[in-house]
Amino acid sequence: MAEINSKIPQGPLADKWKNYKDHQKLVNPANKRRLDIIVVGTGLAGASAAASLAEMGFNVLNFCIQDSPRRAHSIAAQGGINAAKNYQNDGDSVYRLFYDTIKGGDYRAREANVYRLAEVSNNIIDQCVAQGVPFAREYGGLLDNRSFGGAQVSRTFYARGQTGQQLLLGAYSALSRQIGKGKVKMYTRHEMLDVVLIDGRARGIITRNLITGKIERYAAHAVVVATGGYVNTFFLSTNAMASNGSAAWQCYKKGAYFANPCMVQIHPTCIPVKGDYQSKLTLMSESLRNDGRIWVPKKLEDAKALQAGQKKGKDIPEEDRDYYLERRYPAFGNLVPRDVASRAAKERCDAGYGVNNTGRAVFLDFSEAIQRLGKDVVKQKYGNLFDMYEEITDDNPYETPMMIYPALHYSMGGLWVDYELQTSIPGLFAIGEANFSDHGANRLGASALMQGLADGYFVLPYTIQNYLSDQIQVPRFSTDLPEFDEAEKAIKARIQKLMSIKGKETVDTIHRKLGHIMWEHIGMARDEKGLLEAINMLKDLKKEFWSNVYIPGSGEDQNVELEKALRLADFIEIGTLMAHDALNRAESCGGHFRVEHQTEDGEALRHDDKYMYVACWEYQGEDKDPVMLKEDLNYEFVVPQTRNYKK
Repeated sequence: MAEINSKIPQGPLADKWKNYKDHQKLVNPANKRRLDIIVVGTGLAGASAAASLAEMGFNVLNFCIQDSPRRAHSIAAQGGINAAKNYQNDGDSVYRLFYDTIKGGDYRAREANVYRLAEVSNNIIDQCVAQGVPFAREYGGLLDNRSFGGAQVSRTFYARGQTGQQLLLGAYSALSRQIGKGKVKMYTRHEMLDVVLIDGRARGIITRNLITGKIERYAAHAVVVATGGYVNTFFLSTNAMASNGSAAWQCYKKGAYFANPCMVQIHPTCIPVKGDYQSKLTLMSESLRNDGRIWVPKKLEDAKALQAGQKKGKDIPEEDRDYYLERRYPAFGNLVPRDVASRAAKERCDAGYGVNNTGRAVFLDFSEAIQRLGKDVVKQKYGNLFDMYEEITDDNPYETPMMIYPALHYSMGGLWVDYELQTSIPGLFAIGEANFSDHGANRLGASALMQGLADGYFVLPYTIQNYLSDQIQVPRFSTDLPEFDEAEKAIKARIQKLMSIKGKETVDTIHRKLGHIMWEHIGMARDEKGLLEAINMLKDLKKEFWSNVYIPGSGEDQNVELEKALRLADFIEIGTLMAHDALNRAESCGGHFRVEHQTEDGEALRHDDKYMYVACWEYQGEDKDPVMLKEDLNYEFVVPQTRNYKK
């Protein structure tokens, strides 16, 4: 069995990152010019990494599937970004941010990585302010903060409900500067279809030009994957429809470990599903839970009247409302972590107290906040989110409570990386949501933007030098090498096989079937029977896909359906690996809830004696079960406890 080496530095927790930087290997400025780095993705992680590496002197090739780097999915993030500045003087610190993140992830993340994340968080805010990111400010001009789930302090910096957009524009401006200087070559509308290994090291990628359909080759001394998560496996999610797990999945099939794939996040604050023909779901920012109160009726007859359209939320008197999060978790109330809030909403709706025609919704009510603060203040804080809600639902949330329900949002699992953010393939790095490293079993709100920018601006630019320092004598690679030939040949054969099926089902029809299997069996609640069923159902769905999918057009031209089919083939396999991982982990922790493992009051029941590890899955070949390796999690500086948000 291969040994998992996480490369965690020795010494006290607070000194690990400093000690690492003090003793790491460096590449001098003249030698940086001789080294090429491929960065795949232009979200917050990818754009910040590409800009930083180019600023340092490396030659960067940057790829994205969008028509512009600034259209990466990071633009959709709404609520904010965490940092331990303690501007509110409410007791925050680097250690408290570290502890909240470890606790929020249900003690399934590495201490050293999470502490480093908390440590560099403050630098991110300074960097972004210097770039001109228009964070919200208090009356006196100081940066403002608000609260997010899983914390009792206000540490979230924000720009109304458009924080991701503003942060991405900041990173995009830094990236554009390097493009203008010629240090970054930007390749838009290119999708990575494979990673190329030479002598066991990542040395390049194969892409498909999404405009021309041409298969292209690119070589470099190292490859950085920053392509986001894989929750579109579930078909309906809050992710952009083009978001996919294919780049990471191809790395897995070339030998990179895939860690904790069953750890996906359900966000409690999404607009409910409306019908069978929806393409995606819309997130309503967690920041709304600062002032909005979540409730359902206390009486079943009121719930039935709401479901039948005979009553509206404002018709239910205050004394007949069950503010169930405030009732169950008095210390955190509506700001409990996402996994806790999501399961609580599901429990109420399963009990018959849902408030829309499907019975799958709860209220997020701002009437008390409007009365306390005034409509103008609420509008100033959340106006664009309220406008978006009204545009989608045709309901005015200033007058009627919003309806929300949990939906797939984020993947904590991803490519396994060590402390240096390097995968198990030398020279292949994974950053941002594409890796597994910082969030354990549940990500706290406003921590995705923090991790993406931390990895890109302040971690990878150091750690990648440790790898590249002994690559300075390695000449640039020719893309005519046999390894590139072989990879391109395999991709063309795969495309040809897909185009020749000429079946009767559309890609979306099969993807919707996949989503149904995933939601019902590998969704908010899982059990052994359902997971075993899912594995068999996914095997059948894979056969159906490869025998009956219909892709119009040509494989050698622009073809959106072919793009979707290539990604769906990977989604089916990702879903299967998720089921294996969920079946193996016979405990409940964070977003992974096995119904056989819960406390008397329905909370997650961990089994630290058996599952205090990262599950690292290794590819064994087509249609063969993967093999699991373990990276033990040894907590030296915190004591794992049952999470308690009640007191």
